[in-house]
Amino acid sequence: MRIPVRKESLPYLIILSLLFAIFYYLNFYLSLIPLLSLLFIIYFFRDPDRKIILNDSYFLSPADGTVMEVKEIEESEFFKGKAIKVSIFLSIFNIHVNRSPIKGKVVYKNYRPGKYLPAFKSHASDINERNSIGIENSKTKVLVHQITGFVARRIVCWSNVNDNLEQGERFGLIKFGSCTEIIMPLNTEIKVKKGDTVKGGLTIIGVIK
Repeated sequence: MRIPVRKESLPYLIILSLLFAIFYYLNFYLSLIPLLSLLFIIYFFRDPDRKIILNDSYFLSPADGTVMEVKEIEESEFFKGKAIKVSIFLSIFNIHVNRSPIKGKVVYKNYRPGKYLPAFKSHASDINERNSIGIENSKTKVLVHQITGFVARRIVCWSNVNDNLEQGERFGLIKFGSCTEIIMPLNTEIKVKKGDTVKGGLTIIGVIK
């Protein structure tokens, strides 16, 4: 059976387990600090399986979190024109695994170093550390930004150009608080609004026209 915790948590788990053992030997009450931290890491890196409802007319949410913004933008990387952006804020209590909004091939990938402003700031997307992947199929295309925040300092992306992704398939992870943005064609029928709670691979962000 698959263990529903990401392997990226292993270094933290090893260190905290060692600290717990040492502190427990020295003082039981001191050992509670690494123990609680250990439990938090297991909770944070959880990655349960989900039943994805496949539909090639939908853009599914790439992340769990809260919709911060829905706006029309001028996108210069991938669409090279007008598009619609939905920004999703992930708190430290959300699952931080990113999932593909559509079925398709990864045709674009770009990593950009940057700052570590709080992910809920509107300009964080422009200046924070960011990884982007563009996914395309015969019907449409989508760009997803993985953006670090004040706490998050590590973006993980398992997918590369020419990889094929299923709709809802895991492609990456952002460690600790962060933001994920999904950028879709301008004529997409958006199904969410600011303040909505969304689930990666489950919530319909938009309908392809």
